[in-house]
Amino acid sequence: MYDRIVIAVDGSEEARRAARRGLQLARVFDATVTVLSVVEQKALQLTETSAEKTRLRERGEEALTEIEELASELGCPVTTTLTEGKPAVQISEYADEQDADLIVVGRQGLTGLGRRLLGGVTEQVLHRSDVPVLVVSGGDHDSGRESDYARILVTTDGSENAEVAIPHGTAIAQRYESDVHVLNVVDLQAAGGVFNAGGLEKEFVDRLDARGQDAVDRAADNIEETAPELTVKTAVERTTSFEGAAAGVREYVEENEIDLVVMGSHGRSNLRRQLLGSVASTVLRTVDVPVLVVKRSG
Repeated sequence: MYDRIVIAVDGSEEARRAARRGLQLARVFDATVTVLSVVEQKALQLTETSAEKTRLRERGEEALTEIEELASELGCPVTTTLTEGKPAVQISEYADEQDADLIVVGRQGLTGLGRRLLGGVTEQVLHRSDVPVLVVSGGDHDSGRESDYARILVTTDGSENAEVAIPHGTAIAQRYESDVHVLNVVDLQAAGGVFNAGGLEKEFVDRLDARGQDAVDRAADNIEETAPELTVKTAVERTTSFEGAAAGVREYVEENEIDLVVMGSHGRSNLRRQLLGSVASTVLRTVDVPVLVVKRSG
C-alpha cells in the first residue's frame, strides 16, 4: 500500500510529531522515506541581505537534520531534500515526482499557526495533490512512544468518495492488527433543512438510519472479504449539532478512543469546495488523532 512516503517538515513541533508518525508507519510498511523542507519564497523575498537568506536556508537544513536524527533513532533510513518556493506547490509536485503513495504533514506548522487548517499549507496540499495525506494534529500526544493504531475508524456515507478510504484503513489495520470501526453519521440538521430536527417524521429518520446501516454494512463486508482476520464494528450515530456529521465523528472518536481516522474525499476538482466548511475540514480541525484523507481520482 505504501512504498514511498514523503514527509514535509518546517521545524515546528507539529511537524516533528507528524514526522515521527510517518517514520513509524514507513517502518511497518517497509517504505522508503524522503523528508522535504521548503524555504518559503515569500520569506526569501522579504529578506534584505544575503546573510538573512542564508539563515532561512540554514533553518530548513536544521529541520531536516533533526528528522534525520529521529529517523536514525527509529532505525528508518531517510533521504532529505531542501527546496525553495511555495510550500504547498513544492510538496505536491515533489510527491508526484517521487511517485509517492503517502504525504505526511502537521496540521498547522509554522505557516498555519493560529489559523488551524483554513488558508494554510496543509489545506493547499490537500487541494492540490491526489496523493493520500496523513494529517497529524498538535493534540497528538503519541510522539514519545511507538504508534499503536489499536482502533481505526473508517467513515462512510455510502458514496464512491467514501469508499476509496476502505482499502487504506484495511491495509493499516492488517499491519497493526487493529480493530476497525466503520461509522455513518446521520446529520439531522441537514436532513431537516430549515425545520427543527426534532420535528422530523420518525419514518423519515428511520430511513436515514437504514441507509446509514446499509453503507456501514457494505464497507464492513468489503473489509472482511479482504481481511477476514480483522474485527470490524459498525455504528450509525445521529447528530443534531450545527457542526453536522463532523460532530458525530468527533464524539465517536472520543467515546471509543479511536487512534486513527481514515476518510475519503472528492478529487482535485471538487476538494476545495468540499473542504471549506465540510465534514472533512471540520474533522481535520477538531479531532486530536491523526486523520488520513484519501481522494477519489477525477
